[in-house]
Amino acid sequence: MNDVLLQLAGVHTHIGAYHILHGVDLVLPRGELTMLLGRNGAGKTTTLRTIMGLWHASQGSISFGERDITRLATPDIAGLGIAYVPENMGIFSDLSVKENMLLAARLARRASQMDEQRLKWIFSLFPAVEKFWNHPAGKLSGGQKQMLAVARSIVEPRELLIVDEPSKGLAPAIINNMIDAFGELKATGTTLLLVEQNINFAKRLGDRVAVMDNGRVVHAGAMQAFAEDEELQHKLLGLAI
Repeated sequence: MNDVLLQLAGVHTHIGAYHILHGVDLVLPRGELTMLLGRNGAGKTTTLRTIMGLWHASQGSISFGERDITRLATPDIAGLGIAYVPENMGIFSDLSVKENMLLAARLARRASQMDEQRLKWIFSLFPAVEKFWNHPAGKLSGGQKQMLAVARSIVEPRELLIVDEPSKGLAPAIINNMIDAFGELKATGTTLLLVEQNINFAKRLGDRVAVMDNGRVVHAGAMQAFAEDEELQHKLLGLAI
């Protein structure tokens, strides 16, 4: 199991009276990018939030490397090297771009203490972050906020990056920027799990795919094979890549 970074086994999640996840099994190989697909309401976001401990599994287990993280608190999970970008991005609108980045740099108390080389690399991925460094984050466009959200999540090295719908509402040029950035992240050895509705985005980036329906993973395998199987796409998603 040394090549597996994250594994969910039989995970159930209840939110109040609602039973959302019904035994999710999911394996993320180290250094690969896994796309989590499915119709609206299939349980994708709940799966991400359960991994991060924002909601706790009522049954089953979640392992990160050799460690069981099923019952850990969210800050402890993040401290293991897992970053999460929610669908709403979680940007602090009243703070500057720099201040948003500094909050995520746990080893730095001021901007001058952030890793200069890593910042230069992040600026090369997301030039808007450097351009608007001293601007209020709330004044950024939707695409620029998404860039900031991802940049903030990688201001320190992470083993696993989890992003919920990174291309939602973005212009094609910014989507291409995101694809390039995630490709570079994968090249550094970072493992990625992305929830995505843009099927072309998923096809271009994904190494592996997992498809959810009704709170379960109903298909998992190589993205290339899935992209070439139109019948399976129609069956699971009601569309073709």
